[in-house]
Amino acid sequence: VQLQASGGGLVQPGGSLRLSCAASGPVWGLYIMGWYRQQPGKQRELVANMTWSDDTYYAGSVKDRFTISRGSAKNTANLQMNDLRPSDTAVYYCHARNTRFEYWGQGTQVTVSS
Repeated sequence: VQLQASGGGLVQPGGSLRLSCAASGPVWGLYIMGWYRQQPGKQRELVANMTWSDDTYYAGSVKDRFTISRGSAKNTANLQMNDLRPSDTAVYYCHARNTRFEYWGQGTQVTVSS
């Protein structure tokens, strides 16, 4: 499985960005897809994920501001980020898991700054 992430960039506080992740290869069985982020000097943290059955998880710091969705074929994961804050600045990584393995996409930088 390969994960291709896109989106990210520079945005002012209060702005919005959308991250997209597309999985290719043997994508059946990817029962969870989501996004992590890592800030300099900190551990990678889970931001949001969604299961095959559309159950979602959001970190407390992004709840009510970020929305995760998966495409109908369940091989894409999008993260709509609204009301962005400087504290959201990080490298964001797409993540997916099946019953045996987990997969990571390349990171995409999100910078929130005026």
